[in-house]
Amino acid sequence: MTMKTNKLFCTLLISLLLGWLLPLQAQSDSINADNTYYVIVEQEPSFPGGIDALYQYLGSNIIYPATATQKGIIGTVIVTFIVETDGSISNIKVLKDPGFGMSEEVVRVVNAMPRWTPAMQSGKPVRALFTLPVVFRLDDDTDKPSRSLFRRLFGHNR
Repeated sequence: MTMKTNKLFCTLLISLLLGWLLPLQAQSDSINADNTYYVIVEQEPSFPGGIDALYQYLGSNIIYPATATQKGIIGTVIVTFIVETDGSISNIKVLKDPGFGMSEEVVRVVNAMPRWTPAMQSGKPVRALFTLPVVFRLDDDTDKPSRSLFRRLFGHNR
């Protein structure tokens, strides 16, 4: 390659990488006038009280579906949602569903969440995408939902 071609290639490569790494915006299905949301932000949205409070909220409110418990079903539900500029939750979507009512239970609990602290970009609140995995596990020896909060939600002990 010539020096000019090499420089052009490097410039193009850097442009592509920057386009990928800088805060991304995407379209949502929201009815808001501004349908954009951020995937990467300077400051992530946060649940009131932080991540430990989120774990406690989920652990206290998620009810292991009876059918899944009876059949010994374990699995991970992955949902995404938008944290709006006012901290409310919208656009809940299930990305992974092991079935047996697990995703419906996670969606029910996410819908009932209190308002979050919104994401911030350039000092202003912005709509941001949040991904939440919830692991359903049964106690090894009893086939009952695990009582260990962290294990129940994320599949291992803290």
